[in-house]
Amino acid sequence: MKKILMLGTGGTIACKRGDSGLKPLLTSNELLSYVPDAKEFCQADSLQILNIDSTNMQPKHWLIISKAIESHYEDYDGFVICHGTDTMAYTAAALSYMIQNSQKPIVITGAQKPIDMENTDARTNLFDSLRFASDDRAHGVTIVFDGKAIAGTRGKKVRTKSYNAFSSINFPYIATIQDGHVIFYLDDKKTYSGKLHFFHDLNPNVALMKLIPSMGAHVLDYMAEHYDAVIIESFGVGGLPSYDSGDFYNAIEKWISLGKTVVMTTQVTNEGSNMSVYEVGHSIKKEFGLLEAYDMTLEATVTKLMWILGQTEDQKKIREMFYQTVNRDILWKS
Repeated sequence: MKKILMLGTGGTIACKRGDSGLKPLLTSNELLSYVPDAKEFCQADSLQILNIDSTNMQPKHWLIISKAIESHYEDYDGFVICHGTDTMAYTAAALSYMIQNSQKPIVITGAQKPIDMENTDARTNLFDSLRFASDDRAHGVTIVFDGKAIAGTRGKKVRTKSYNAFSSINFPYIATIQDGHVIFYLDDKKTYSGKLHFFHDLNPNVALMKLIPSMGAHVLDYMAEHYDAVIIESFGVGGLPSYDSGDFYNAIEKWISLGKTVVMTTQVTNEGSNMSVYEVGHSIKKEFGLLEAYDMTLEATVTKLMWILGQTEDQKKIREMFYQTVNRDILWKS
């Protein structure tokens, strides 16, 4: 029987209603008490490491979660992290970079409604996560939600209220969990043979700028004074406005001259970017050698940069690491 450690971090799944709304109050041990049937296939222990609304999740908390897993890694066959849904995709992506080549499953789950409500998805999600984490074929960082297993770098919250809140972006689901059975679509554990590696450094000085029509580049000038990298969410397949003032050109030139990192991505959820299509993207990318996220999710792009910048400041190494595939995060690197 597999030994699973369930880590409690708070979130809706652990909430109770107070005077000012829902607040995480239930402990990890209390959460486990709602899925007694899991004892049929695993021995689950619990550890409370945080108890926060996931809106308050920060890189320092990802380090706490990773350290807890590292400290108990040899004692358990798998891990389940109960987490709020709002930043779950960021945490799953961050842990994908911080814990690489894990032959043991690290599963992240949560719920749209608290576990103590009569009508809730929490009990099913937690039970499914323990079942998935107990499967011999499971490995690496994965989101389990609404009967689907999603690669940790491919998850995105796409609905605010419905139980099918998460989708796998530009990548198939790893598996589904139906009636307590795990059906794998990607059974590839044997192909991952790298050495387990826990990383302990993140650089949170990464900014995001979402373009809207008529936006000026002065925001980029401000960010250059305070951040080490910026991700620009452009329109469609990607590009930057070529206004008569040339302000975006000048702003990008400033970033590059300061030795800082600029990554281009798209606001469109599916199918990714391709800056080579239009002149507004092709010219500026070629001239400044900008990085491009292609089919990566925004959550993966953000956390991957934090991870990379925590390891190196060398621009050549940053580029090399950015295009290195980690936990299925990027497939298209043309």
